[in-house]
Parts: sequence; structure tokens; C-alpha cells
Amino acid sequence: MEVDCKGCAGCCLDWRPLAAGDIDHERRGPYEPLDDEYNLVPLHREAIRGFVEEGLADALVPRLFASEDGIDVGGVSVAAIDGRPAFFVGLRSVPKPVAPFGHEPSWLSSCIFLDPTTLQCRIHNTDRYPETCEIYPGENLVLDVETECERVEAEHGGDRLLDDEPPEDATPNFGPAAIGETVFAHPDPDRIGDAITGLRDGESTRDDRAEFIAVAAASSPGTLEVEPRRYEQVRERAATAESWISEAIAEWRRRAETSAADPTLARTIETRRGATPTPGWDGSQ
Repeated sequence: MEVDCKGCAGCCLDWRPLAAGDIDHERRGPYEPLDDEYNLVPLHREAIRGFVEEGLADALVPRLFASEDGIDVGGVSVAAIDGRPAFFVGLRSVPKPVAPFGHEPSWLSSCIFLDPTTLQCRIHNTDRYPETCEIYPGENLVLDVETECERVEAEHGGDRLLDDEPPEDATPNFGPAAIGETVFAHPDPDRIGDAITGLRDGESTRDDRAEFIAVAAASSPGTLEVEPRRYEQVRERAATAESWISEAIAEWRRRAETSAADPTLARTIETRRGATPTPGWDGSQ
């Protein structure tokens, strides 16, 4: 598998406003996400723990799914496993001034780790780089599902997917094997009614997110069990996480309402707060 990512980042941002056609979410499974985030990256349990341990829990956000056959939580019908609301945990997005596909810079919802100046990932080649990103679009190729690379080609031209042979480790993780690994289930629906409403409306709080992050990190593979001690430890750490990400997200949101789309704002908003710089395309990524 070989892809050309230079000047693209189609899998790292919501480029629907730049599309003439109707492009769909990069979705997994039959349910509709409660939120409207495009291309949320579902993280494995160990990756979630790694973000928490490095003080980067404020980069994480849960995703739940609407389902007519689900359970009612806070007036919202959500997909569930054995009566427990099911969810992913992924990376947060925020409006950033980006210029993909040769377009002029504009404010588009982007992964918190996307550097607007280079359109590269700030955690690429680090221990925190998600496996889902590492092998993308391998799982799509295995399942014969259209990739984001092909959507970009269809809308903006050029060649992005250069080799469609999936890597050997691109094995989709569906069904019971995903429980406790990438799909989690909250044990107490009564505790999360307000949180689900906030997540649906894009107004989740730090405590809302910490609740789900802690359940995911304390889950056990192949079961619905949640280890109480780890849950408490992770919830406290996630609720108090204050990396460069929290302040950057707040400022990006303010700037998106008041400033012209200038990618170099990232130097002030992210890099000076401690975000890892990216090498540029003269380096290797």
C-alpha cells in the first residue's frame, strides 16, 4: 500500500465544505454517530491508556451512536451492548485554518494533531500515533470499501492511492473481538444522560469526556467488565488533564469566529504552547 499525502490530509479533516459532491462519513458499522465529526479515529484501549499516562487525555473524545432499537439515555436512543451504551474513543477536532488540495486557506474542522502549516501529523512516528492511522486505508482495501484517498481523487483530481495492496496487519476488528478493545460499553446509563446530550450537541465538558475515557481505559478485552480501581484513577487524571491541547482548542474556536484563515497562526496557538513541530515535506512522513 502506498499513498501520496502531501498537501492532502483528507483523512485528518472535514473537507466536505470543499466538495462539489456529497461525500459520506468514514463510518464503521450500521449506526449513525450522534455527533457530526468527520473521520473520527477509533482508538484501541492501550492507546487510550497511553494518552492518559502522557497527560494528553484532553485530546480524547467519545462517540456514541443513534439507534431506534437502542436504549433511552437522557432522552436519546443510543446503540447498546447488553443494555449498556456502546461507544468509541477518538481524537478531538477543532476548526483550523488549512489549505488542502491546493485550495486557499479556510476554516475546517481538523484533528487536534494536524499541523495547519504542513498538513502533517504532530504525533506521526511517535508512540502515540494511532494504529488506525498507521494502517489507513488498509482496512478499507481489505473490505473493498472506498477510501478517503479515492474520494479526494474524485473531487479534486490527482493520484493519492498509489498502490491498493493492503498491508498484512490491516485486519478489521469487528464483532465480539472488538469489545473492550475499540468498542466499549458504559456500565451505568443513568450516570451519563447529560453527557450524551452534550456530546450530541458538540458541547461536552471535560468531566463528560473523562467519564467515558475512564470506562474505556478500565475495560477488559472481550468482556463488559470495568476494573473499578483503574476507572477511578483514570477518571481523575482525565478530568484534570491540562496539556497544550486544552488552551489551543479554546483559542482556535475563538479565532475561527474572529480571524482570517491563516495557517501560520499555529505557531502561536500550538507550537509555542508545546505542540511537537512537524518536519515538512523535505523530511520523511
